[in-house]
Amino acid sequence: MNKISQIIGSSRKVVIKIGSNVLSSDNGTVNNTILHNIVEQANELMKLGKQVIIVSSGAGICGVGAINKWERRGDINYKQALCAIGQVELMMAYKNLFADYDLHVAQLLLTREDFNDNTRTLNIRNTLFTLIDEGVVPIINENDTVSVEEIKIGDNDALSALTANLWNADLLILLSDIDGLYDKDPKTNKDARLIEEIHGTERLNEQIDVRGKSPFGTGGISTKIEAARQVNAYGIPMVLLNGKKAGIILDVMRKKEAGTVFLGK
Repeated sequence: MNKISQIIGSSRKVVIKIGSNVLSSDNGTVNNTILHNIVEQANELMKLGKQVIIVSSGAGICGVGAINKWERRGDINYKQALCAIGQVELMMAYKNLFADYDLHVAQLLLTREDFNDNTRTLNIRNTLFTLIDEGVVPIINENDTVSVEEIKIGDNDALSALTANLWNADLLILLSDIDGLYDKDPKTNKDARLIEEIHGTERLNEQIDVRGKSPFGTGGISTKIEAARQVNAYGIPMVLLNGKKAGIILDVMRKKEAGTVFLGK
């Protein structure tokens, strides 16, 4: 049994982060086939007795898909308005898909300020534990409509790490559009080498090429390394998988060799 299979199999509390580039089609709208498959995998994990929290990007692209305008406007007001529109569409998609498995979902929109205030942090924890105890799937995203620079988390890799630490998760799974961490960008370098296990993230940015990010997302490889550093500091492993591949979480759990696991020192 490989390392990732062992970790997923033994983890009870799992945070799954879904990136915008996983959910988006080539035209920038939501790929419902991929989203349905991820929901199906989350349901299978829950049937195995695991608890699941989802941190989901995608409000912006859902906004573009809903009204088909403003996408070229760079003004922050339009970007926030798109997210406000798209968040409704995104949650409706999750609501309908999880309903197929008789599961309810709940929305939590958070900012960095929420994680820096002890009272808010306690309220978030209590809400999460209550939802999960009642079999409801929490769907977490950043509150983009109010997230100005002072309180902005920045990307959902960071948000998922904060969530995993707050919940004391057993595992953080990042679903991206790459097969794992490579020593260089595999999209432009055919000789890129997949790194299956990472023990410690110190100086990792100096050892691999971390440039580049998705046109639909705000993060990149460097934000994933930072997320790993944050959760590893709390003893939580992080797994990076290609979320565009159908059934990838369950396949890896069944011993398929794929992805990268960050284990800390």
